[in-house]
Amino acid sequence: MQKLICSSCQKEFALADKRVVCECGGLLDLEQPLEDLKKLDLKKIFDDRLGSRELPDASGVWRYRELLFPSPDKGRPGGVISRFEGNTRLYHSEKISAEIGSDVFFKHEGENPSASFKDRGMTAAVTAGAGIGCRNFVCASTGNTSASLASYCSHAGLNGIVVIPEGKIAYGKLSQALAFGAKVLQVKGNFDAAMNLVNELGRKFDPDNPGESVYVLNSVNPFRIEGQKTIVLEILQQLNWEAPDWIVLPAGNLGNTSAFGKAISEAFELGLIKKKPRLAAVQATGANPFFKYFESGWKEFAAVEDPETIATAIKIGNPQSYLRARKAIEATDGVVLEASEDEILDAKATIDGAGIGCEPASACSLAGIRQLVKSGAIKKGQKVVGVLTGHLLKDPDATINYHLGKLDGIEAKKANQPVEIEASVDAFFAAIR
Repeated sequence: MQKLICSSCQKEFALADKRVVCECGGLLDLEQPLEDLKKLDLKKIFDDRLGSRELPDASGVWRYRELLFPSPDKGRPGGVISRFEGNTRLYHSEKISAEIGSDVFFKHEGENPSASFKDRGMTAAVTAGAGIGCRNFVCASTGNTSASLASYCSHAGLNGIVVIPEGKIAYGKLSQALAFGAKVLQVKGNFDAAMNLVNELGRKFDPDNPGESVYVLNSVNPFRIEGQKTIVLEILQQLNWEAPDWIVLPAGNLGNTSAFGKAISEAFELGLIKKKPRLAAVQATGANPFFKYFESGWKEFAAVEDPETIATAIKIGNPQSYLRARKAIEATDGVVLEASEDEILDAKATIDGAGIGCEPASACSLAGIRQLVKSGAIKKGQKVVGVLTGHLLKDPDATINYHLGKLDGIEAKKANQPVEIEASVDAFFAAIR
């Protein structure tokens, strides 16, 4: 039987308790009944669902529903609130593989409906909340979570509320939250101030009156983590259940790091894979509390008071899931890295130049891969998957200003500036020679 376990005090709760966080304030993990699941031929079940045109099988999240949670039927297919999320491509880049000296793939989560990986967790958490009668859903966000929440709540006729740090959100993301009709509240301060407010709302949740309470949809929500596990499950399925040597991902609030470690451990325990890929979580140098925690040998976690990075999706100084994420790194013999602004933007220009494209935070994956190759941790010929968490157009200002040389302190080595010419054939050929 599935149950929720507090990652801090280890207290257990039944799913029927309708909790998102523990009474002590600790985050909850959903424990799967692995012994029961071992009795199923999960590879065949998952593979047989590929190509379905109907929900829930057509969703790249709910295709793996045996590893998620029971969903009550609310008159929707399979009881789920879905936008056919997931099913994102795994790109093999010959150009970047040649540079790295290993077999490099990019899992592009920017191809989800609202253009980021958040949709995977959002379909799960909104479904869970709606299943217990919630109508009001809230998140703190640097952008992608707000866009996803607004989309799913609008789709399902629910009330979406997003709390954002004033003036510190990319317009490509803010525009989505506004367009999808969410109530947008701007707080004075950074993401961590917004998250503190939302955490307080979460502690006031009344399980006896869910319709009037506010249900938190940040990655503190254990059902978000379950949905985000499917990024790894889909990678493994796309590789014909042959695990890569490394999975490298950006790290901000650490929900994905937590989810990836959980997915890898469960897949290994269930016999879906024969080895565990190693995880590498990559933070921006200006927002690197988890990196410092790792470097200290896990002795002490300290928040970064004023995080700063062009990679706005991971500009988080006090990540909520750091204990879960530590567990994920330890379980996979993983590492935590940091990348400078120059490393991030140079990696982004490389990914963009390969015809794939991503937002700045996503490029931490390639920046981390390069560091691991340089240190010898990634060996020649190994198979590596970098996770791209958001679409190129999530933050077009960063891309344009990079190529126009307008980013202070950034050496734009791969800038592709437009060339002004006269409207003549001779000028055209002169410019392209």
